[in-house]
Amino acid sequence: MEEKNTVKKISLMALVALVISSSIGGGVFGLTSDLANASAPGPALIGWVIVGVGILMLSLSLNNLLNKEPELEGIFTYAEKGFGPFAGFISGWGYWLSAWLGNVAFATILMSAVGYFFPIFKSGQNLPSILIASILCWALTFFVNRGIEGAAAINAIVTVCKLIPIFVFIVVAIFLFKIDVFSANFWGTMSHNFAAGDVALQIKKCMMVMMWVFVGIEGASMLSSRAEKKSDAGKATIIGLISLLTIYVLASMLPYGILTQAQLASIHQPAMLYIAVEMIGPFGGYLIGIGLIISILGSWLSWTMLPAETMLLMTRSKLLPAYFGKVNDKKAPTFALVLTAGLVQLFLFTLLFTDKAYNFAYSLCTAAIIVCYILVAMYQVKYSIQHIDEKGNKAQLTFGLIALLFQISGIIMAGVSYLLLCLIAYIPGIFFYGKARQAQGEKFLSKGEIGMTIVIVIGACVGIWLIASGRMVV
Repeated sequence: MEEKNTVKKISLMALVALVISSSIGGGVFGLTSDLANASAPGPALIGWVIVGVGILMLSLSLNNLLNKEPELEGIFTYAEKGFGPFAGFISGWGYWLSAWLGNVAFATILMSAVGYFFPIFKSGQNLPSILIASILCWALTFFVNRGIEGAAAINAIVTVCKLIPIFVFIVVAIFLFKIDVFSANFWGTMSHNFAAGDVALQIKKCMMVMMWVFVGIEGASMLSSRAEKKSDAGKATIIGLISLLTIYVLASMLPYGILTQAQLASIHQPAMLYIAVEMIGPFGGYLIGIGLIISILGSWLSWTMLPAETMLLMTRSKLLPAYFGKVNDKKAPTFALVLTAGLVQLFLFTLLFTDKAYNFAYSLCTAAIIVCYILVAMYQVKYSIQHIDEKGNKAQLTFGLIALLFQISGIIMAGVSYLLLCLIAYIPGIFFYGKARQAQGEKFLSKGEIGMTIVIVIGACVGIWLIASGRMVV
């Protein structure tokens, strides 16, 4: 008990910074171009309303469960308590998978930003880019290995620094905004318009882009065990969501009133950088470029902490063998950090052979984490039904149902093919899960778990076939 009290805890503001920094990585800087490729401003605004409500329902569900079940630590524990250890493993392994895949996306767009200053790095997918990204990956791993609480404190400072260029961009964009440019073919249904097509289809296309930039909203809940107060994690999630939604809507929609949709869709990535050049000249490019580099390093720091923390908590829940949760004298999970960094390193080298690496990595990341979000929403529904007579739980049931429906639709929009590819990575994880169960005197896998494993293997084989047959290009 004495040792626990000597461990430095994470404050509310540091948790809010973690939520914002985990979500604001490279996504916001490329958001406008990705949206313009999918939608005109009218459908995009509707998309923001839908995604905002859906993520709010998820955040309210997380907040409720953090308050009602304070003994549960980690996003996967809701699935474990509600639906058994195998469901907990599915959620936790998916979250860990999503986290390090997100780091691959960060590495790609980071080197693209550096390429604005040093052309040798080009699109972020050549050998020099991969070598520098690899060095950064291991440097951040070393830094987090010195202590997660200290890393979280540094992350709060980084968050403030990286928000300044985004706010400058938003303020300048407000002054340059032209309503006639914004409203020209507002719904994108005119035949000569770049995004001509059905409004509903445009909404569907842009929602996948929007969901990616909210990955990380659960960051505070993942570190709730290290918070000064458990309730701070729920507060940080809500405050972080409101802040993020405001920033995202302004940063992505204001450029529609400065450049045409066709211009925005064809602009180089990271889009915000090149839009800033159009608005205020080369200085704008340098300002946003520096901000983007700081932003991604901050997010990369957050997403170095989160997957390692996930493995540590899964080990404590007996869902992974004990060596996955081995910690050093700073209480940092060294084995999990090194394993995760090693996998990021391997994936980085595959970028030499992959087209549109950033989009592919964030699509896989989003598909993997939506599984975790679905299980959180399902437990929110189950818990609310079990305690329906208690005050406020009818409203919580509504929040859970809306969040569940939204996330299921997210899987469909994300593309089931990406989910099938994620299932490939579950197969080795199931082996480790079985070993952990055996260590507890349980069967390697129960009959039900064997059935689920067969389904996962079949899905993984379908994913491999999609790539081998050329039906899915990576």
